[in-house]
Amino acid sequence: MTNLFCFGLGFSALTLARDLMAEGWTVAGTCRTPGKQAKLRASGIDAHVFDGTAPLDTAGAAALARADHLLMSIPPSAEGDPVLMQAGRALEQTAGQIHWAGYLSTTGVYGDTGGAVVTEDSPLAPTAPRGEFRAAAEAAWLALGRASGLPIHVFRLAGIYGPGRSVLDQLRQGTARRIDKPGHRFSRIHVADIGAVLRASMARPAPGTIYNVCDDEPAPQADVIAHGAELLGLPAPDLVPFDAAAETMSEMALSFWRDNRVVSNARIKHDLGAVLSCPTYREGLAAILAAES
Repeated sequence: MTNLFCFGLGFSALTLARDLMAEGWTVAGTCRTPGKQAKLRASGIDAHVFDGTAPLDTAGAAALARADHLLMSIPPSAEGDPVLMQAGRALEQTAGQIHWAGYLSTTGVYGDTGGAVVTEDSPLAPTAPRGEFRAAAEAAWLALGRASGLPIHVFRLAGIYGPGRSVLDQLRQGTARRIDKPGHRFSRIHVADIGAVLRASMARPAPGTIYNVCDDEPAPQADVIAHGAELLGLPAPDLVPFDAAAETMSEMALSFWRDNRVVSNARIKHDLGAVLSCPTYREGLAAILAAES
């Protein structure tokens, strides 16, 4: 039986976990609260509370020791990567039994290219602290892989959306804003396609490799919201000039809008044979609506 351990059972990791469990895998991992732990255990996942400030407890360490596949999706902070800090030594000791390990990062490590295309070989120039933390964590995980033999793969994810987390929800809640910033585009990826790419990598391990995970069509945010409104039969919100919208944005939101880049997904297709079920936001939003009905 194949065993996956996930540090951080969030949106992306849970999507992968559920797909693998349907195929007979066992899944264990971590969450931050006892309440979520109870829900995950009720769904068949061996969940353990881990907040990154202390090592895994005895039961969690035992579950990690049984794993042959690993996924890390907990974000780093200014202090470093919490998994490396609290479980790095245990991972070094069990590296020989791990067939595949994945670290979920972000395309934010590339920073702003003024709309130019980035590949996995492009220089890293993050413009926000969290991007800097991610770049440092990537380097640390890859270094651990080289030193210990842990088969680390890095996945730089574009903007994640899926059921319960898309412009459709924003439109229904009345919170969607169509912001007009000419020439600015965002790359996206449907959560189901993240799982598909991770599974493709598990089938073709290449330790030390970095993959961009995004769809085929980076697009203006305003276009995506307009299409979502059309699907829901709602009027599209009026366009708001970026300068006016920026006055009420949080610093985190502003950091997303500062960066403008086009992310290439050629490597996941060429090296992994990945076939996206949602190659653009149009298929992605349609899939969400179809799942709801």
